[in-house]
Amino acid sequence: MNGVQIATSVLSLIAGVGIFLIACTMMSSNLESLGSKKLKALFAKTSKSKLVGVGVGAVTTAAIQSSSATTVMVIGFVNAGIMSLAQAATVIFGANIGTTITGQLVALGMFGSNSISSSVIFSAFAGVGAFMLAFAKRDSVQKIGSILAGFGMLFVGLSMMSGSMAYFSELEEVKTFLALFKNPFLLVLIGALFTALVQSSSVMTSMAITMVVTGLITLNQGIYITMGSNIGTCVTALIAGLTSTRNAKRTALIHLIFNVGGVAVFMLIGLFLWIGGIDFGFIFGKMFPGVPQLQLSMFHTIFNLVTVIIILPLTNLLVKLVVKIIPDKKEEGGESYPHFGFVEEHMLKTPPIAVQQTKREILNMADVARANFAIACNTVSTLDYSEIETFRQNEQQLNFVNNELAKFIAKLLKADLSERDRIYLTTAFRSLIDIERIGDYSENIVECADKLKQADSKFSADAVEEIKRLTGVINDLFENVKKAYLDCDINCLDRAMQLEDCVDNITKLMADNHVKRLREGGCTPEVGAQYLSLSTNAERIADHLINVAKTIKKYK
Repeated sequence: MNGVQIATSVLSLIAGVGIFLIACTMMSSNLESLGSKKLKALFAKTSKSKLVGVGVGAVTTAAIQSSSATTVMVIGFVNAGIMSLAQAATVIFGANIGTTITGQLVALGMFGSNSISSSVIFSAFAGVGAFMLAFAKRDSVQKIGSILAGFGMLFVGLSMMSGSMAYFSELEEVKTFLALFKNPFLLVLIGALFTALVQSSSVMTSMAITMVVTGLITLNQGIYITMGSNIGTCVTALIAGLTSTRNAKRTALIHLIFNVGGVAVFMLIGLFLWIGGIDFGFIFGKMFPGVPQLQLSMFHTIFNLVTVIIILPLTNLLVKLVVKIIPDKKEEGGESYPHFGFVEEHMLKTPPIAVQQTKREILNMADVARANFAIACNTVSTLDYSEIETFRQNEQQLNFVNNELAKFIAKLLKADLSERDRIYLTTAFRSLIDIERIGDYSENIVECADKLKQADSKFSADAVEEIKRLTGVINDLFENVKKAYLDCDINCLDRAMQLEDCVDNITKLMADNHVKRLREGGCTPEVGAQYLSLSTNAERIADHLINVAKTIKKYK
């Protein structure tokens, strides 16, 4: 083999890895987008049992072809407080089983040496998908086309990797060099480092399979490299966990301990086999004679299944261990600092989930605004300022979410989204402003209390009762707006609009009663001015709430 052939083989290998990675990304993003509702429903079932959690993790990862994406999703859910550490652990266990599907597909693509290769047949899906992308008009059909194109490209990349390695297998120098790497620990390290570099255990496993099939490495070498890939794939989760909450960090650590623990168990088994004069390669060679691609892919599947079987009963102990390693640490002043409750940057890798969490973040923002309205009304009615520090912290939170969530949504809009999700996100910008304005009007109400206190005045008992009635109706309005917004419920929207009319009627009645009290001497003009200001601000709060609820008409 001359220098040109060597250069061609190296470039073909790089191209094959690149196409394989792009194919995985295409399949992952489009499957996530197309099946986002089903994914959300699946994750909602993780609380039923540990086995259900494992099943959900396996099915999700098999569907989106990325254990890293599944793990990052899980970290996001833990970060948002909607999944416990124990639930997250079981889903991660299942993700490790689901990721072996790619290896099985690769092995399947290598059959058919005496007829049309299955790899060629599967590669043809790239052309079918490309035609669908070029001529389909519907968004869902285009996504199916992208999935098929990605599936086909997976085997195009595999074919290029396999072809380049076939060239290398002809070089005795290469075989001699690779034969030096027999130490299991060194092979595990190589697998871990390369997987961490490309951030895809599927690529490493697929390369190991093609290297075994072409004779570049032995089956036993491929087995230890594949074990190392299970450790290297933890890098993505660790990066995601570093910038998140303590529980998210613990989730990433569970992922690492699980994979390292599995490798440690099998390294120990390998040691006992070596003492007995055999190795994993010998065992799997006997189990699946004559099909090296199946020998390695089946080891990968069995390795992860056995690891799950061993560690699943120890889930609770594992959770306790990571809590000890990363203990709770009370922040000064609690969680008073501005922060997100449901979204975080790494969710941008899973757009359908990020959209859902954006909605939850906006609803959480509405709850904060509602709390400030309640504090403001209580303060102006009683002139009790005991909750004013909470009020100020809430106002900082509203301003933070308004600014930072807008930036998050702008980034999310650049992702591959369904038309419905895209329309929703465009309305979310306006909803952020509406809710932030509710906070501003609550501040105005507190200012009314300040002026009353400065004037050494207060509202009459009748005025306070009217304020209680008004706040009760607005609280009902908040509830119906939230339900309408969360579930796109038109009935709740209709009810909210009726309540908004009721607010208008109450504020009009408040104005009439104020004039009556003023005429009868039961109220001073200074107090009356603050009373009317309160009712006006409350009416505007109701208007902004209705604006939020009405957005559902645009994407329902």
